[in-house]
Amino acid sequence: MDVYLVGGAVRDMLMGITPKDLDYVVTGSTPEEMISKGYTQVGADFPVFLHPNTKHEYALARCESKIGEGYNGFTSEWEGVTLEQDLQRRDLTINSMALCKDDILHDPYNGQQDIEDKIFRHTSDAFSEDPVRVLRIARLLARFGDEWTVAPETYALCQKVAWKEFKTLTAERVFKELDKALSEPHPELFFKFLYMLDFHWFKELWDLKGIPQPITHHPENCTFDHILLSLKAGVKMSASKQELFAILCHDYGKAPCWKERGNLHGHEEAGLSYVNDFCDRLKVPNHYRDLAVKVCEHHQRGHKALDMQPKSVHNLFKALDCFRNSGILDSFLLCNKADARGRTGLEDAPYRQANYLPECHVAAMEVDTAAIAKECLEKGFTGEKIGDTIRVEQINAIRGVKNRWKSQKS
Repeated sequence: MDVYLVGGAVRDMLMGITPKDLDYVVTGSTPEEMISKGYTQVGADFPVFLHPNTKHEYALARCESKIGEGYNGFTSEWEGVTLEQDLQRRDLTINSMALCKDDILHDPYNGQQDIEDKIFRHTSDAFSEDPVRVLRIARLLARFGDEWTVAPETYALCQKVAWKEFKTLTAERVFKELDKALSEPHPELFFKFLYMLDFHWFKELWDLKGIPQPITHHPENCTFDHILLSLKAGVKMSASKQELFAILCHDYGKAPCWKERGNLHGHEEAGLSYVNDFCDRLKVPNHYRDLAVKVCEHHQRGHKALDMQPKSVHNLFKALDCFRNSGILDSFLLCNKADARGRTGLEDAPYRQANYLPECHVAAMEVDTAAIAKECLEKGFTGEKIGDTIRVEQINAIRGVKNRWKSQKS
């Protein structure tokens, strides 16, 4: 029985990165022997075991054969399989290395050299049998950055997968990979790579390619390029995955507006059905959808906040549900700031709305609604009248902030 550390853990160690997960391959053993040594079997389709103490995964070396479509269309064989055979079934050469207990590197497919050259290269032609492997390349680009390239022969296999296997992916798997990509340092590269393969799951995003924007506001011109720049800006501001998803979707209405009438007016409201269709197709969690819809519908109002009347600012807070959920304003403003800074040459542009709107919100929230309600009840007012009175006082509080900002500016 021989045990080897394999896969991404070996890759990360060679790159000077602390591995997040440790996975092991075992040769020369059987399920019965593993169980007798205290390991717990967890794999249903092939023998995978948890270490009795560390709970790390230990899998018997295996080969895979394609028997159907998609990433589930495989059968596995483990009896008599060698380490090299197990490494050959893996996706990329940089993930097809193993380290034994004596720290001897087993690298039959030259993965270490590809790490030095920063190249993603498939280990064997079996790469094209699993569409998730293409998404994994996109995600690794998002992790390691644009210094890395995809080997031409590997890109050709990715195209083959695009033609044949993308349709077999499930919504859950696509969103899972997208969600992981949004946690990486360069999520824009995930979408840039999949755009080249016409990944049909993201059609609303691809439709933004070539949609022009006013040069005076958007020197980058192309809406798709603007989205990628906005994602970069969001990452720079430590945006959450939920916030980055909203940034991704916020301009989906620009494509239909431009194609239908040759301008972008009303793209916020026009984009709502496209954002919802996108979320439906990918079975996106509701909390992702909720922020994405709000940012899509109201981001222009956020940009214009400094020029809006106090009543309109109050209406924006109501639309965002800020009076019940204060935290959503922070997320909304981060998305708006990323939108404003996702423009060529304006990556560090000031965004005063991010200070103004929170001040307005704090002022409105400080209105003593309980005292107002009590006074209204004493006067015999009904529920609607009480609500109107509170609303007027909150608007007046916002007006006070606006007047203070105007005096500071002058």
